[in-house]
Amino acid sequence: MELADYLERIGFRADPQPEYKVLCDLLAAHVCSIPFENIDVQLGRKLTTDITAAYEKIVGHGRGGWCYEQNGLFGWALIQTGFDVTRVAASVMKHVCGDVASSNHLCLLVNCRDSPKTYLVDAGFGGSMLEPIEFKESEVFQEPFRLGLRRLDNGSWRFWENAGDGEFSFDFLPEPADEAAMSKRCDFLQTDPSSGFVKNLVAQKRSRYGHVSLRGRVYSTARKEGIETRLINSAGELVSTLASRFNLDIPEAADLWPRIVARHSEVQREQS
Repeated sequence: MELADYLERIGFRADPQPEYKVLCDLLAAHVCSIPFENIDVQLGRKLTTDITAAYEKIVGHGRGGWCYEQNGLFGWALIQTGFDVTRVAASVMKHVCGDVASSNHLCLLVNCRDSPKTYLVDAGFGGSMLEPIEFKESEVFQEPFRLGLRRLDNGSWRFWENAGDGEFSFDFLPEPADEAAMSKRCDFLQTDPSSGFVKNLVAQKRSRYGHVSLRGRVYSTARKEGIETRLINSAGELVSTLASRFNLDIPEAADLWPRIVARHSEVQREQS
């Protein structure tokens, strides 16, 4: 594992120092270069929380990944640069899903050499966070997302995002993750039939001023003006969209098309 190869993967050409501006630049470069995606889960390929495996996949093979891979790799790169990094287990939509959501997300708390502040950093929540968020109650706008942190009555914290289509969030305590529990949850999310990652193909990618996402057949573009959606209509269009919009060269994704169509029909029936 070489930091220089990771920096080349994200197009970062400056001298990395453990300073706040560098943290901002590294995060933006990462989320604008590396898509969030769960295609290996859809193809039945086992994933782990191992950072070496994430490096080989994302840096070695030009792929994206989900939170355990993305924030695992990004946290490693920050540590190599000299930042102080804490891996934190989080629970996505815990206020809706309850304890079943425990440890279903990995995020990072980061300290810089030139600042006494602590920052929440997340390169693996679908690409919504373009800049670190100071670890305090706050609300910021990072086009096209409104993001924030709020302290909950039970002492935990909630990060939330909203691009105009509803709030999405995760809850966490500012303490080191239980790595064994997180590894177990990683296994669950890629194998249990109830998992959204098993049910749906997902790809998401950030740009400086927007965000694109693919969930099954539904392709969406979010900008400050609003959200536009359209349907993918064939296996060939699926593969070409992954390549052109997410920089993912995965021709075998075409094999997933019948399941994607069936899942789309199922969702339509549930919503009617």
